[in-house]
Amino acid sequence: MSRLAPLVVAALLAAAPASAQDRAAEIDEIFSFATPATPGCAVGVSRHGKVVVNRAYGLATVERGAPLSASSTFDIGSTQKQFVAAAILLLVEDGRLALSDDIRKHFPELPDYGHAVTVDHLLTHTGGLRDWTGLLPMAEEGAEALTVILRQRGLNFVPGEEWSYSNSGYVLLKEIVTRSSGMSFAEFARTRLFEPLGMTSSAYVPDITHAGPNAALGYQKDGAGWKPFMRLGNNRGGGAIVSSVGDLLIWNDALASEKLGKFVTGKLHERTRLSNGRTLKYARGLIVDHTPGGLVISHSGGAAGFSTWLGRVPEHALSVAVACNFDPVSATALAGRVADLYLPPAPQTAQAPADSDAAAAARIDVNVRAGLFFNERTGEPLRLIVNDGRLQVEGGRPLMTMAGDRFRAARGDLFFMSQDEFELYFPSPDRLELTSMEGLTTRYRRAQPYSPTAADLQALAGRYESDELGSVFEIVPATGGIVMRFERSPERAVDFVPVERDVFQFRRMLVRFQRDAAGTVVGFDYSNPVIRNIRVTRVGDLAAASRPATERPSSEPSSATPAAPSLEALTGFYEAQAGRGITIVVENGKLYGEPTGNPRRELVLQSGTTYTVVGTSSPMTVTFVLGADGRATEMVMRQGDGERRFPKVR
Repeated sequence: MSRLAPLVVAALLAAAPASAQDRAAEIDEIFSFATPATPGCAVGVSRHGKVVVNRAYGLATVERGAPLSASSTFDIGSTQKQFVAAAILLLVEDGRLALSDDIRKHFPELPDYGHAVTVDHLLTHTGGLRDWTGLLPMAEEGAEALTVILRQRGLNFVPGEEWSYSNSGYVLLKEIVTRSSGMSFAEFARTRLFEPLGMTSSAYVPDITHAGPNAALGYQKDGAGWKPFMRLGNNRGGGAIVSSVGDLLIWNDALASEKLGKFVTGKLHERTRLSNGRTLKYARGLIVDHTPGGLVISHSGGAAGFSTWLGRVPEHALSVAVACNFDPVSATALAGRVADLYLPPAPQTAQAPADSDAAAAARIDVNVRAGLFFNERTGEPLRLIVNDGRLQVEGGRPLMTMAGDRFRAARGDLFFMSQDEFELYFPSPDRLELTSMEGLTTRYRRAQPYSPTAADLQALAGRYESDELGSVFEIVPATGGIVMRFERSPERAVDFVPVERDVFQFRRMLVRFQRDAAGTVVGFDYSNPVIRNIRVTRVGDLAAASRPATERPSSEPSSATPAAPSLEALTGFYEAQAGRGITIVVENGKLYGEPTGNPRRELVLQSGTTYTVVGTSSPMTVTFVLGADGRATEMVMRQGDGERRFPKVR
């Protein structure tokens, strides 16, 4: 489940003047990329509760050539969270549970975390639960999301102190509905939400293949054609809400008119407050964003080939729903373009403050500030990168340069550091202090370069086990690093490189080895952006038959960082959809990517075949997949926790 797409407020509010005229032709143009031979999208618009648009473009199923229609249903991904939250709030109103309940009241099998995690912490993503989307890839094959969640013995943070999007919390919430109501979540949603509101096309199902004859299947571009791309079975995290854009508009109208009652409606829209007093944009299953152009209430969703956005602008009584069934596409961006047709221009506002001295800032070499740092108290990593001449925290937005040693986050990002508008100060080149908007200072130190010897790596070799993941891993020395293998699935392997003594990294995954008083390695802590410090215990030596990492058969997939190929080997056209994509070119010894109809951007080598895209609003990388001849066959684009694949077609 992919984590929420960023809200495109500018696209929603900086709009063309509204008009009563028919917008059908303009909407047709927005969705003209979808043809009778490709997957596509459905779009719905309502004004003052009256549906003015309900149209569909493209195919529901490529194999049968069945077209999308106004009644097609989609896996709406995380857009379902508002329905889950409403179900919980109905049970609170019924007196079956309380927002203040410790979740151990409903899950006695959970451990004592040392801090109470409440039902409301789950609703607001402030409970600190490790996200199952980061747990399941490290668990044994076939593991179920709920089972893995209930096996966890630790939290990412003290409940209420931070905000971190947690799909795990909403898996537990659905189970709480079942345990508190005495009926399945599917039955509760049908009888208490969908049927009373007249949402006849909506249901909670195990996955999209159980959604009936009107279901749209999900796809991903595959060369000149399409291949199925859906979250099914265990990978769906317990189930999905499927719905049509018409039903989603009905839901939005129900929220606008308080058809669920004042208590449920009010709590759904009540914004989250952290224990330090900071108020966030996230409410309960909804983002409530107060912008210069007005209030926008929305949530997006993504599930493999499905992308959905549902939102409304109350001041203009406008609701928009977009659902698509192919990857890559952004329903959020498309919804913004649709809303542009109906909203008046946003009011003129003062420009965001520029750097304190733009000329001086241009002379500052921020490259000397970049690098990997560790929290001096917790060991949590923080990586600084340079993007288009601006310093940036990986995963966040570019920072404002205040001075050569001082930088500031101009505005908070909900999905990065709990929407903190922090400042960075470098008391020395290898130390930095991060001061939160509330004045709390956290100190970081720069990672110390480390080149392990063969003996150093051999000391890490062994078998390691995690009760929380239900997995046994083999750590095998490799050239300059280590390989982590799954003992029962040795073809699953990840190559880690050293970033300092006893600390190894692959992309944003981190392994930190632990030693006893005698210096013997006794285990390691595993972390990634949605999981902090799962303890994995060393249980023995490698089996004698265990193949060294240097002898892996050529057919085994490897995630080792490859050497950088020639730039010419990467050039070509990488297709996103028919006739549209990204052209990679080399000019004056530099690599550039040029999306169809948009300006080109420089690609700067990060490592191996991975390049940073210069000038994006949030960090973006592209990784080229090489064929046997050393030339690229595919490009993988990553931004935040999202990933899109573009096959090279020429």
